[in-house]
Amino acid sequence: MKILDSALLTRLSQLAAASSRLRQNYNLHDSLEESCQRLLIAMEPGSYIRPHRHLLEPKPECLIGLRGRMALVTFEDEGAVEQLRIFGHGEPIFGLDIPVGVWHTVVCLETGSVFFETKPGPYRSDAPREFAPWTPEEGSPEVGPYLQRLFDRVSAP
Repeated sequence: MKILDSALLTRLSQLAAASSRLRQNYNLHDSLEESCQRLLIAMEPGSYIRPHRHLLEPKPECLIGLRGRMALVTFEDEGAVEQLRIFGHGEPIFGLDIPVGVWHTVVCLETGSVFFETKPGPYRSDAPREFAPWTPEEGSPEVGPYLQRLFDRVSAP
C-alpha cells in the first residue's frame, strides 16, 4: 500500500521546482507493464508538456487536480485552440476525462500544482509518439514563446 498525503504532494512539488523540466512524476503502479498506469504529476508554471494525442496506440486519459490550478488545452487538427478548461483543487472543474485521439496539453497556472493521471497500460517507451507537428520540440528555443502564448490565452478574461 502507498500512502498519498499532503507531505507527498509537498515533496513532489519541491522536486518539480528543482527539476529542469519543472515537473516530477510519482508512479503508483509497480510496473510499466501494468494494465492501468496511475501516477501523480507535480508541475510548476513554465513546465512544457508538448501537445500530443494517443491515437496510434489508442488510450484515453483521466486527470484529477489535487492541488493548485492547471488548464487543459485541446486543439483542432490544424493547431487552433479548441477548448480551455481550468481545473484543480477548489475549482468548479476538478478533473477531466480525455477521449482517445484528442490533441491536448496541460498548462500549469499556479506553483505547487499536482494532478493524478490514469490511462491504460502497459507503458511502452518504443510506442509511436504523436506530438503535434505545429508545436516546438521540448528543449527548443521556441518553447518559451509558445508556452507564453498558451499561458496568455488561458489567463485572458
